[in-house]
Amino acid sequence: HWTLLSVSLLNCLLSTACSVGLALAIALTVHSRGTHLVSGCNSSALPADARSAIATNDCPFNTTRIYDTALALWFPSLLLAAAEAVLSGRCCLVALVFRGIGPCARGYGKVQV
Repeated sequence: HWTLLSVSLLNCLLSTACSVGLALAIALTVHSRGTHLVSGCNSSALPADARSAIATNDCPFNTTRIYDTALALWFPSLLLAAAEAVLSGRCCLVALVFRGIGPCARGYGKVQV
């Protein structure tokens, strides 16, 4: 029970941190209209808006769809990380009930008897 409690609590904390980090990355990217995504490119041909960026030889990657692709990958990742945090939190509560700690622990013990 202690292993379940410690692993689920650690996973809940890490998943929550991942969700917060992804939400922050999405917010900063939308706010800056993707200019930070193409900041590694040292070309004056790149526009200020990453949505209309063009592929140049000065950039190590294709910049044509980086804004849309990043957001398309980050939104599902954010949802999955949030779901993982919720499920890990529930697993942590189950471990607490098994240990006899928490509001449902007394009812669980009576059911077992």
